[in-house]
Amino acid sequence: MIGLQNNLCCGVMYLEKIKQDSSTIAWSAMGDEWFELVHKEKTRDCFIMPNMLSFMGDVSGKRILDLGCGEGGYSRELAKRGAELTSVDCSEKAIEHAVALAEKDGLDITHFVRNSCDLFDIASEQFDIVLCSMMLMDCEDFEGTLREVYRVLKPGGRLFASVLHPCFDGNHERGIGRQGSGIDRQVVVMDYFEPKEWEAPLWGGTIPVIWRHRTLEDYVKAFIRTGFTITDMNEPRATNEQAKISTAMAWLQKIPLYLYWELRK
Repeated sequence: MIGLQNNLCCGVMYLEKIKQDSSTIAWSAMGDEWFELVHKEKTRDCFIMPNMLSFMGDVSGKRILDLGCGEGGYSRELAKRGAELTSVDCSEKAIEHAVALAEKDGLDITHFVRNSCDLFDIASEQFDIVLCSMMLMDCEDFEGTLREVYRVLKPGGRLFASVLHPCFDGNHERGIGRQGSGIDRQVVVMDYFEPKEWEAPLWGGTIPVIWRHRTLEDYVKAFIRTGFTITDMNEPRATNEQAKISTAMAWLQKIPLYLYWELRK
């Protein structure tokens, strides 16, 4: 268990108990492997993150919650752009990395170890923006997470979220697979609705995590039930410059593997 402390120097706050569901257990078990993988394949740094930062626009002076922050890459970049950052992840190891890297860059970022569906001790209606990059599809308690996001947002505040595109990615053996190779490979839809959950390592990894598939209907109805208004949706395609980085990136000129939402409270 995480010991009770409040380390003001590092801006990190731990409490003894966080909600231990399958999402928290699986991602905590990843240890250092995720941090070794995240920069090995260039899609996060060269496609997913630049698109999200572009959609978010000018963040100077904004109070932002980076929910599911991982090693804190988004938080550090947003802080450098003038935002006031609070970063949350369910993995203690992730927060340790995020704290160390923020300190190295001389950035004042507050960090919490929390499950996204239980942001205890984080006050209501204090953030202008909540960012959920590539994490909503992984949450066991999806609507619980959305309710907490809604709670901590100011009235009129915005949620920016990216997820694996449910129409083009899923369980590759039994759900939404791949046929062929290279730039000419195709998406093969065997079952859009199933499986809903499975275990497998990340690309290039060895430690299995829990993957979850949610349909477009699942996302939209959950957003509506929790009170959000959908204000924008994007399926970005790779630019010609991005396509030069790798075949995987070039394929993103043909198939949208990532879906971006903008919601308003």
